[in-house]
Amino acid sequence: MGMGKDIFEQSPAGRKVYETADSLLGYSISKICFEGPESELTRTLYAQTAIFVTSMAAFEAFREKNPGIQPALTAGLSLGEFTALTVAESISFEDALRLIKVRAESMEEAASQNPGAMASVLGLEIEKCREVARESGCEIANLNTPEQTVLSGSRESIERACPIAEAKGAKRVIPLKVGGAFHSSLMRPAQEKLENALKSTTIHAPKCLFIPNVTAQKVMEPDTIRDLLAKQLTSSVQWVMTLAAVKSEGILTCVEMGPGKVLKGLVKKCQPEIKVFNVGAMSDLAQEDALRAISNP
Repeated sequence: MGMGKDIFEQSPAGRKVYETADSLLGYSISKICFEGPESELTRTLYAQTAIFVTSMAAFEAFREKNPGIQPALTAGLSLGEFTALTVAESISFEDALRLIKVRAESMEEAASQNPGAMASVLGLEIEKCREVARESGCEIANLNTPEQTVLSGSRESIERACPIAEAKGAKRVIPLKVGGAFHSSLMRPAQEKLENALKSTTIHAPKCLFIPNVTAQKVMEPDTIRDLLAKQLTSSVQWVMTLAAVKSEGILTCVEMGPGKVLKGLVKKCQPEIKVFNVGAMSDLAQEDALRAISNP
């Protein structure tokens, strides 16, 4: 808890993001971010909105301190795609917030209708993980690093998958504390609802390169972006390939906007030559050497 509170208190631009979100949502996402309770903050329904709003507040605080900085490329893992597309001016903040609300509500509903689970497999190559998925009846949700793959599916399939992965040589298999089988076919009802919401959403060509999760290939066409945002809910997150695509574009300095440093860790394991700086709190904006590196990659 306390997520983004310093940004709200110290950055006028960041504060405006929270205030706009509170007004549009009809409830105080800022209060949930700052005060919790944790049981609410970790619910799919509120967690997605909280992370997006805090990420955008961090971006606006960053841009407030560094006017004129423009990204050459954006990408995000799962929910992070909405932040990436908003930063790229492909989707407005208001529309992204509305879509995330639909996304979160429909994912929570789908998880209730089709209970599922997820597990992280460490130290097992992807082809072996595909074998695990086939043999257990689950699916590949995330390809995070060459050494970390996330499985998703019914609770029974994940229970079967864990010992199979260990038998095939996985170093560790960690059941994840999540609300459902995300990035699997059990999210089909949520995908359909998000598709309907996307039909009435204005999407522009991004003002910089954008790499989507589903294909990990740069895309600029609004209709393709619309299609991939919906497909993402039932497709594997191709993060290893996404980072390879980032490097192939000559991008060697990245900024992780928002709470946590998960992506920095994944980048280090996939493309260690790419520098990643985190901006999730006002103290991060005091790193003058980091800001210079970002301004002059």
